[in-house]
Amino acid sequence: MAAVAARAWGKSEDKVMDEGGYHYEVMRRAIELVDAKGPAATLEDLAAGMDMSPAHFQRLFSRWAGVSPKRLQQYLTLGHAKALLGERFTTLDTALATGLSGGGRLHDLFLRWEAMSPGDYARGGEGLVIRWGRFDSPFGPALVMATDRGICGVAFTSETGEAAAMEDLCSRWPGAEYIEDPDALEEWVARAFGRTEGEVPLFLIGAPFQIKVWEALMHIPSGHVTTYSEIAHAVGHPKAVRAVGTAVGRNPVSLLIPCHRALRKSGGLGGYHWGLPVKRAILAWESARLEA
Repeated sequence: MAAVAARAWGKSEDKVMDEGGYHYEVMRRAIELVDAKGPAATLEDLAAGMDMSPAHFQRLFSRWAGVSPKRLQQYLTLGHAKALLGERFTTLDTALATGLSGGGRLHDLFLRWEAMSPGDYARGGEGLVIRWGRFDSPFGPALVMATDRGICGVAFTSETGEAAAMEDLCSRWPGAEYIEDPDALEEWVARAFGRTEGEVPLFLIGAPFQIKVWEALMHIPSGHVTTYSEIAHAVGHPKAVRAVGTAVGRNPVSLLIPCHRALRKSGGLGGYHWGLPVKRAILAWESARLEA
């Protein structure tokens, strides 16, 4: 058992969080428009593309991100990842040595995590009861799963679809029993998505190397990024960049274990298990919240 404090998103009003799915759909369309029209597009251009008035469009974005659409637009451009590497790159050796204190704090979301034993992992979760539910999130609809020891799965379904996301999560623990029971998860989910304060327990189900990579990811501050090669160095396997990338992609607890903060050395986004538009939106949102 270990206690790790991970930087997360700033606390939002409940009403804003309840409308998270709608706000993310607006963001998703905005990303497509920014790509199509380029960074020179005006507020009026973007609002017209959304079939909204400029005033309404500005209000939605400001509530979701805490900054104006024009400012957020800079974070949605395809070059933003490269800018993040230049301005907010995290050296994980330093982060691991100093803990999670320092600049860039929004507020602390305390994650108490433990890993399944290798024997249990090898048995594919046999004997485990996993409860699951559908929830709204700042980045669209989400599936959340948990054992009685903590959250073990978070998937965003706007790009992949719910059926594919469910199959993906369940395939990781084929021996488990699955029960739809969102009420049992509500308190943990409310904390995880920033509605309430409090500790969020995680139960990590993965191979030892994967868990080591996921632990390193939890040391990247919100609004900052690192590279796959930096993670490889931090976990003591500097040549295993490809294996690190695979482990990052297999992270079952999206957002709480921030795999979206891992980028290629070139400044490319790399992959994201639940779709690159979601990754871009999360990075833009975190950058905006850090600035705000």
